[in-house]
Amino acid sequence: MNTYDEKISLLSEMIAFAVVDGELHDREYDFLWIIAQELEIEKAVFLELFGKRNETKVIKDELHRIMQFYRLALLMHCDGILHEREIKAINEIGINMGLNPMGIKKTLKAMAQSPNQMIEPEFLLYSFTEQHN
Repeated sequence: MNTYDEKISLLSEMIAFAVVDGELHDREYDFLWIIAQELEIEKAVFLELFGKRNETKVIKDELHRIMQFYRLALLMHCDGILHEREIKAINEIGINMGLNPMGIKKTLKAMAQSPNQMIEPEFLLYSFTEQHN
C-alpha cells in the first residue's frame, strides 16, 4: 500500500463492507479505527469516510489483495454475527478482486472453524497460491 489514495480506498471499501448488514457494531467501528491508525489516516478523515462513497481503486499486487480480503473477513467476524448479506458480499468482493474462488472458500471455512476466527499467514497464502503452477 503505497499512496494515501490507496489507503483511503482500502478503508472506504472496509467501511462499505462493515455496513452491508445494515448496521455498524461497536466492535466493527473499533476494528476499522485500528486499521485507520495503522494506515496513518487522521481521525477527521476517518470519520468523513462514513459519509462518503469513494470509488475503490484496484489493488494490483496479489499479496495486497489477499491481505485486504483477509481484513474484510476479520471485519465480517468481529461483531460475532454472520449475516447472509456479509457472506454473499465477501465472496463477490473476493471474485471482483480477482482472487481464486477455491482460495476464498478455503480461507472462509478455516476462519469459521477457528476458535478466534484467525488463521496463520502461511495457511492464508497457501490457500490462494496452491493452484498456481
